[in-house]
Amino acid sequence: MEALLKLDGDIVVWLNQGIGRVAFLDYLGYLLVSDYFIPLAISFWMLGVWFSGKDVPTRERNQRAVLRGAISLGFANLVVLILNQHIFRERPLVHYELANLLYLPTDSSFPANPAAVTCAAAMGLWLGNRRAGLVVFALAGLWSLVRVSNGLFYPSDVVAGGLIGVAVSGLVALALRLIEPVPTLVLKGARLLHLA
Repeated sequence: MEALLKLDGDIVVWLNQGIGRVAFLDYLGYLLVSDYFIPLAISFWMLGVWFSGKDVPTRERNQRAVLRGAISLGFANLVVLILNQHIFRERPLVHYELANLLYLPTDSSFPANPAAVTCAAAMGLWLGNRRAGLVVFALAGLWSLVRVSNGLFYPSDVVAGGLIGVAVSGLVALALRLIEPVPTLVLKGARLLHLA
């Protein structure tokens, strides 16, 4: 276990070496590591998927995928919140001398909440629309990589968060099938309000 923890830290230190060398890359890194850019990109992407589709069945499939992704995102966030009440792991920035483009969060780094929520949304989309889900998985991977390189998370935090997100999304998909008239009624209601 000690060897894995050391490897975790070594990866963060190695990735962190690039910060502060090229101003443009630091600016890009700041944009990507922030709490807003990638979450907003994912939100706008999901909004676009919600309204996309050349025919009614395709649009309905996309809307079910977005609904599944949004619900999964919320439940993944809840799972991480509950786990953070019982598990606390300090951030790499506390243990290593690292450059950081953001601020130092004070909550637990394990599991990584950004990885959990973005992977939950990605998996929810992927179950209904593979291409749309892959885009969100790519954004989730990019956000996770940049956050590890900034010393906000260890790689194992990100892996655990991603696995939680995927698992939660699978459970949400199952639950939505079990309560089936409800998702259909939600979509019908959205259509009545011209929101779908």
